[in-house]
Amino acid sequence: MSTLRYTPPDFTTPALRAAPVPRTAVAERDGVLPDHFFATTNLPTYIKGADGEWSMPREPRMDGVLVRDVSGTWWVREGRRVKRGDEIVVGSAEDGSEGVLVHASGFRGDDGAQGDFHFMSSQVSREKPIDYKLIARMLVEEKRRGGYTLWVTGPALVHSRARDNLVWFIRNGYVQALLAGNAVAVHDIEAAVVGTTLGMTSEGLPTENGHAAHMRAINAVRRAGSIAGAVKDGVITSGIMHACVVEDVPFVLGGSIRDDGPLPDVYTDAIAAQDATRAHTIKATMAVMIATALHSIAVGNMLPAYYEDAQRGICELPTICVDASEFLVSKLKDRGTHQAVGVVTNAQDFMSILKAAVEREVLEG
Repeated sequence: MSTLRYTPPDFTTPALRAAPVPRTAVAERDGVLPDHFFATTNLPTYIKGADGEWSMPREPRMDGVLVRDVSGTWWVREGRRVKRGDEIVVGSAEDGSEGVLVHASGFRGDDGAQGDFHFMSSQVSREKPIDYKLIARMLVEEKRRGGYTLWVTGPALVHSRARDNLVWFIRNGYVQALLAGNAVAVHDIEAAVVGTTLGMTSEGLPTENGHAAHMRAINAVRRAGSIAGAVKDGVITSGIMHACVVEDVPFVLGGSIRDDGPLPDVYTDAIAAQDATRAHTIKATMAVMIATALHSIAVGNMLPAYYEDAQRGICELPTICVDASEFLVSKLKDRGTHQAVGVVTNAQDFMSILKAAVEREVLEG
């Protein structure tokens, strides 16, 4: 894959120089948007100011609106967060003619290739080779420059025996935040406390009363008051959640109506879970999503396709989506996460091979 470089729009063109400032309307009440509000994408977006200068809004994401604060700074906000009296951009044009420019073709490869984004034209297929060396290099570079890599995981990662590999990534500084659901934490803690996952041994054999093993794990954590409390008390001595607590890696566990328990750390309010997740997506410089449709799409909806770096300027935000089915990866891209790289394989193979590739990259680097 070619290295992409970002070229900002040419604001000296007659059309952009003549463009007006965007029209705005005031929100009539909390959480209610004015008619014809401008809906944001996750692509680089510029807004023309009264001084003729173009600027980018803060905290970009898709499915938001452009809100100006009292200082004149533009922000991307979810509709539910809009307050009565907020000044919001209205209009629909994305070509700058109404004061808002969505720059979809700013990234160009060193081989001259250009597209909306680096991976937009990449087809998802289990027959495509997986460039583990490239993914490993990206992870190592993010760590070296102090990037913020999100890992979004599903319970299949625990069931597939890739648990130890994720622990390795956490302990070696490649995970800045873990985003998951109740099941990931429950079955990881079940493995630590009871020695099974879904009531099965590491060889995949059922155990007597195994159906209750995860409930016993939940109860042990609830008795301790929290996951961190269970680690402190010596109830949890290994695994993913143990590593997060010991290495001070933040995690967000977003709940659902199917959850058993749930664990005391799980957000049972969906809006609170969104807000907690958003606190990490606004800092992300890379994302790795493994074996979870619900959380991959949820996080993908909150991720911009780029981020701003003080030294390097606008950079693409690499998003690796791993699943055993092409369906999930295609759905994620279809819903607007254009920059997602589809890796069609099982979680255990991906984690094992990627760990080895990262170790080689560190040695060779």
